[in-house]
Amino acid sequence: MTGNAGGPAGPPASGGSDAPPTCYRHPDRETYIRCSRCDKPICPDCMIAAPVGYQCPQCVAEGRKGTRQARTVLGGQRREGNTNLLTLTLIGINVLIWATGLVMGTRGDTFLDRYARGFGVNELAARLGLVLGDPGDAFRFGIVDGEWYRVLTATFTHVSVLHIALNMLALYMLGSQLEPLLGRSRFITLYLLSALGGSAASLLMVSDPYSISIGASGAVYGLFGALFVVARRLGGDTRSILVVLALNLAFSFTIAGIDWRAHLGGLAIGSALAAVYAYAPKEQRGLWAIIGSTSAAAVVAVGITLAVV
Repeated sequence: MTGNAGGPAGPPASGGSDAPPTCYRHPDRETYIRCSRCDKPICPDCMIAAPVGYQCPQCVAEGRKGTRQARTVLGGQRREGNTNLLTLTLIGINVLIWATGLVMGTRGDTFLDRYARGFGVNELAARLGLVLGDPGDAFRFGIVDGEWYRVLTATFTHVSVLHIALNMLALYMLGSQLEPLLGRSRFITLYLLSALGGSAASLLMVSDPYSISIGASGAVYGLFGALFVVARRLGGDTRSILVVLALNLAFSFTIAGIDWRAHLGGLAIGSALAAVYAYAPKEQRGLWAIIGSTSAAAVVAVGITLAVV
């Protein structure tokens, strides 16, 4: 006889011929506990506490499928833990690439090594950084030579400790607020399109085709713009955001060596896409997210294409 509500089934009576029950997920483990939902025998490793008795992992998973997920006011899925997992992952990727660049250095005497030393970067930055190139040169490299990956890899590349420290601090602070509100899929889409928007603007307005631009600043400015839009949508105080944003823009235009074009491009894409996410009708958030993301990607693609042709 099986137990009720996930309780013990009880060992067989003395002298019985029936073999003792075993866990249906671990046949080598004897057990007298059954799942309160499917009545299958489960061992201690498979027991998950339920309102009544215990359930097996399969029944718990099926029950979660039928439960409506809690959402934030902007449609992001509410999570009990790891609410900024993507933010931390992005930081990890940036730090890993930065550390790899430090290890590689510029020890050789190749063209890229000499180019890197000329701009004060390491060889990895020279390989991954945003360089347009000149299609009229017999020897060329960069975007015009088919190195399209640079429009994205440049946004994960840093050289100085101060550069990566400031960008990663801003990414952590902004991402930890936006990721839970927007949800992971919309957050990573906004981040990457902001980064690409910064690359597109930098290429469109670059004065020297062989200058190099690196850093996550375009994506970070996209998050700044997104946070401002989201705060406005939720009725929050945006004055502090505007002050910080204005100060950073002032630095962008006054400090030599900062690619202000990438900052403006990322800010424009991030703000516009966040507006679509934040103000979309509740019943059509998914559709508007697709429309907004596709439109932003198209704008970025056109910008990069115009810069190359």
